[in-house]
Parts: sequence; C-alpha cells; structure tokens
Amino acid sequence: MTTFLLEVGTEELPASFVETAISQWRSLIPDTLAENFLTPKATQVYGTPRRLAVLISGLPTQQPDREEEIKGPPAQAAFKDGKPTKAAEGFARKQGVELSDLEIRPTDKGDFVFVNKKITGRTTAEILTELVPQWINKLEGKRFMRWANGDLRFSRPLRWLVALLDREILPIAIENGSETLKSDRISSGHRVLHPQPVEIANAADYAETLRQAYIEVDPEKRQEKIIAEVKATAENVGGIAEISADLLTEVTNLVEWPTAVIGKFDDDFLILPPEVITTVMVTHQRYFPVLKNQTNGDKTGKQITELLPYFITISNGDPAKSAIIANGNERVIRARLADGQFFYKSDIAKPLESYVAQLETVTFQEKLGSVREKVNRIIKIASFITDQLSLSAEKAKDIQRAALLCKADLVSQMVYEFPELQGVMGEKYARISGETEAVATAIFEHYLPRGASDSLPDTITGQAIALADKLDTLVSIFGLGMLPTGSSDPFALRRAATAIVNIIWAADLPLNLYHLLEQAACEFSTIYPDTSPDLLSQLYDFFLQRIRTLLQEERGVDYDLVNAVLGENDPEYTERGLKDLLDLRDRALFLQSIRNNGILNNIYETVNRSSRLAKQGELDTIELEPKQAIDPKLFQKSSEQEFYDSLVQLVPKTQAAREARDYQKLVDALAEIAPTVSNFFDGPESVLVMDSDPAIQRNRLNLLGLLRNHARVLADFGAIVKS
Repeated sequence: MTTFLLEVGTEELPASFVETAISQWRSLIPDTLAENFLTPKATQVYGTPRRLAVLISGLPTQQPDREEEIKGPPAQAAFKDGKPTKAAEGFARKQGVELSDLEIRPTDKGDFVFVNKKITGRTTAEILTELVPQWINKLEGKRFMRWANGDLRFSRPLRWLVALLDREILPIAIENGSETLKSDRISSGHRVLHPQPVEIANAADYAETLRQAYIEVDPEKRQEKIIAEVKATAENVGGIAEISADLLTEVTNLVEWPTAVIGKFDDDFLILPPEVITTVMVTHQRYFPVLKNQTNGDKTGKQITELLPYFITISNGDPAKSAIIANGNERVIRARLADGQFFYKSDIAKPLESYVAQLETVTFQEKLGSVREKVNRIIKIASFITDQLSLSAEKAKDIQRAALLCKADLVSQMVYEFPELQGVMGEKYARISGETEAVATAIFEHYLPRGASDSLPDTITGQAIALADKLDTLVSIFGLGMLPTGSSDPFALRRAATAIVNIIWAADLPLNLYHLLEQAACEFSTIYPDTSPDLLSQLYDFFLQRIRTLLQEERGVDYDLVNAVLGENDPEYTERGLKDLLDLRDRALFLQSIRNNGILNNIYETVNRSSRLAKQGELDTIELEPKQAIDPKLFQKSSEQEFYDSLVQLVPKTQAAREARDYQKLVDALAEIAPTVSNFFDGPESVLVMDSDPAIQRNRLNLLGLLRNHARVLADFGAIVKS
C-alpha cells in the first residue's frame, strides 16, 4: 500500500471557490479512482486560500489483473463460409488476441463475436500521472481566469505543484502556453510567519509538515480553532459571540493560520439599531459581533439582541501584532458606523410616509414603471386578500397602511447604503413614526422568507402584504411574457411562487389562489393592455409546478399521489386544487399516510378498475346521485341492484366527508362498498360491462362512473400506481 499527495499551489483563491473545489474533489477523485479499479482506504481533501490538496492513503501499487468480455462485430460479418473476414481480423488485432480466441455467442440481436481478454493491471503511478491533470482541469467555478500566454483556466494562477507517491516525486507537468508547471516536493509556508519554502519529505507527513510552517490545511481543524478562539475572546470581555454559519465558513476559507483579534468601538454607536451594526460587522467587514450574556424582550415580548461595543476579527497575520491589527480594524468600523449614525439620524428626522412619494424616482422594471406604481398594485391585491379572508375593518386598515408603506424605506439613506436592511429599517422607522405595531411588523415580514432557511411571516398583516407583493411580481413579470427559463430567473419568480404556497399552508389561510390570480391578472391587464393572452394559464401551470415540487420534495408525497390530487390533463381537477390549497395539501398528505399504513391497497383495485372503465362512458365527473344517472329497470342481475343500492347509501357519507374534510370517512365508505363492486365484476352474478345493448352498457358504465366520482372527492385514482 502507498500514499499519494497532490498539492496545487495558487495565488489567493476566493473563499467560495475553496469551499466548492473541496466539495467537487471529494466526489470527483474517488469516482475516477474507482473507474480505474483503485480503491484507497481513505481520501482526505484539504484547502486554504493558497492551495488545494488531496491525500490518498492505502492505495494499491497497481490495478488488479482482470478479465474483460469485449463484444465485437456480428458473426455474419466476421465469418464467411466458416473463414474469418477482415472485420474479424481487425477486431482481433485491435484487442491483441489470436483469431482462435474469438467466440461466437447468441444475443438478443443475433450472434456476435466476443473475446475474453485478460488485462494486466497498470501501475498506480502511471494512472495517477494521467488523472491529476484531469482533477485540476475539471474543477468548475465562477469567473475563471487565464494568465501568461496559455489557455489554461483556473480560479487564480497556479504557482507550484507537489505530487508525491510516498517519498518519490511523481512526474507531472501542467502546460500553459510557454509556461510549464512541473511537480516537486517544495511547498510554501505562511506568507508572514514562515515565508521560506517548505520541503515535504513524505506524503503521509503532509499535514504536520505544513503545520510546522504555520499552515493548517484541514478546513475542519481551522474552523474548530476559529470557534474556540472566538468564543474564548468574547467571554474575556463578558459577552458571547454571535457565530453565523455562513460567516464562519467564509472566514475559515480566508485564512491559513487563524488568530482571533478583539476590537472595540465607541459606546455612542450603540444607539443604532443592532441590525445596522451587525450588518456592518458581518456583511461588510466579516467580523463576529459580541452580544450581552442575556437577551431582553421589547414591549411585545419579542426577544431583542443587545450588543457590546466589541467585535472579533480573524487575522491571518502575526499573532504578536494583534494590537496593531485591532487598531486598523477599529478605524475602519468607526468610519462605517459613523456613516450609519448619520444616515439613521437623517432618516428619522421625517416620518416614514414622507418617503412614499420618492418611490416615483425608483424603477421597478422598465416596462412596469416605478416602485410607487408597484405599491399601488400591492394595495389593490392586498384588498382582494382582505376580502377573501373576511378580515375585520381594523385589520383591513392595517393591511392597507402596511401596503402603502412597505417599500418606503427603499429611498432612505440607510437602505441606499445598506440594501440588505430593506424592511428591517422600514420596521424601525415605522415605529418611530408612530405607526401601529401590526403595520411596523408587516413591513419587515413582507420580505420573508429572504432565504431557504428563513422563517415565514407570523402576523396576518405581514402574510397579506407578503402575498400581495409576491403575487404582483409574478403577475407583472409574467404579464410581460418574461417567464423564467432553465436556470435563468432574474426576478426570483420560482422563489416567490414557492413562498406564496408555503405562507398559505403554514398559516392555514383559506384563500382561493385561482380566483386571486384571476383578479390580479384582470387588474394588471387594465393598466397594461398588451398583457400576454396566455397569462392566466401560464400562472396556473407555474404554480402547479411549484406545488408539485413542494409536495414531493418537502412533504415526501409520492409522485403518483401528487398527480392524483392535482389531476393529469384535467382542468377541472386542477382548478379545484388551486381554489383550495389547504384541501389540496391535506388530501395529498392523507393519501400518503393511507399508502404507508396499507389502507390504500384495500380500496385501490376496486376504485382504479372502475375509474379506468368509466373513461369509456359519458358520465361527467361531477355527478354523485345514482337516481340522476342510473335506470334500475335496465338491471339484468342482482349485482347491479346491489351496486346501485350501495351507491345510494354512499352519497350522504361522501357529502359528509367532503363538508367536514374528513377523508377517512370516505375511505371507510369506499372500503365498505368494495366487496359489492368486486361481485359486480367477478362474482357469481358478475356482468359484462361492455354489453352489446348500448343502453345497458351505458347504465353499467354510469355505475362505475358514479363510484369514480365519489372517489374523486379524495383523488383521481386513475393516476395512482399500484404499490
């Protein structure tokens, strides 16, 4: 067994690329080794801002010998009159075997020539020499660059290459125009703490050798060191560090030998909202904020963050110079916070409502006009939502007020400088301006969810404005015919549609999305006469795609059960689902639960068989009353009468189940009728559904159609696949 080390030295890499490159290699390298019949004991991928490395231990010295069956030309082309043709000779020559080694074997497509070829395993060194350039060249990332006069593209210029098989240098050359980067055993240490070259004697000693040169190549160990030092540093000043996962990951990939450095800013800046200070720290300076040990609640009981006048930065420099590093960072944050303080005082000098008129100067989209015009559309859609939910006059007033003010902070000086604070500052300024708590909260909540892990709006006012804002964006952009394609979605329309469905589901809002889209589209088309004629159908299809994804990927509902509640090529069923998203969700989850516990199997065969046959009839999918669709005088066997009587008894049970949305009652009723239907199909008194008499045939198909219709109250069983 042997150990292989590859280190690719570079100029400073973006932190995001270090993360993605490590992830790519963790998948690519084991896969390519397996393709070459090499299975190591362990593969460790490392990365710092100046290097990517992989240490592969427990590699065999060569591939195992193996036999491989190779298919050649058809037998009739390889042999004629029992003698080999040029096709057979060429195949044998290519495979390096004798003609006598060829065998003729039958296949599904006729007789073919085969050969069992013995392949001697190649050396691991030879294979790695071929694979290493592939590993480097197959890495993907944003904004790759060229340098020198070659065509090689990488995130940053390559500067050195270490390739060791145990103690031996594996000769590898990376060509880049007139430059050739050849492998060696010489690496680089820390720029400040160990500027001298580092010689790696043995591949297995790589990580420890680099540590001696003040390089921690293992990102997990660097992260552990950062967490420990940040926590300890915060405790030294009587606080606790706020360590966000994103910032921690970024900082980990920005340093090679981390040192936590504490800095301080003036207490006067603490009058700023905590979100302003932490945005300056985290987003702009990559500092860790220091919080007080306890959190307090505001007058609403909401927990608020209290900061201490400290920050922690992670230095990649000399720990002995920490005081100098802290002073430099303190000057930077002091200037940033002073700007923030000026913006804040200027913004609160006038009420939030005064900013609304200025939204006329901000363009939402070239053809859609200003943000002020968008606000008008949000106000209108919010009124549709209010009416559907039958909210009180007080709540309706809050919703209209929040809709008017929801974008006002976009033209404040603070949000202009720190765009990530939109909504956050709107909430603060609304409170200072004397707006109600509901309005202030809604201004912040209407942007939710901001990210995949973010929460959804909690208040009905926030939910209404969030829905109105996102619906307007969807209707407006779709109305211009600017549908998202592939990975291109500049207005984040997929995220907006997903958020709308999730908000409705999370808050159990009894909204008719089908009608809401219709109202919004109608309103939009009166303002913009050139609206796409397919607007509504495109919106409905778009939402169905999002609903399908949410049910399958986030709720764990099987694809066929999702089809069964959405309806396949069934506009009537689709419309039902969009009119009542809560019922749609509940039916999908209920179907999954009765599949999991086996109850679905008890009724599946009966209902599915009936549904398939019923398609050949003419009964609509709405009718439930047997007396309207069946003529008992046409019955010829007792099984038909029994089926009819069971359907009569099923009607009130189905109606009760639908009204109460208690689908277990419907399933129980279908299970009760199942033996009767089975007797209709296969019992002693079974019938031929497709009777030669058209009237009898229609009567029997209507019996099956009625059963199908009762089952459709829950789902389209014809779309369900037998499990």
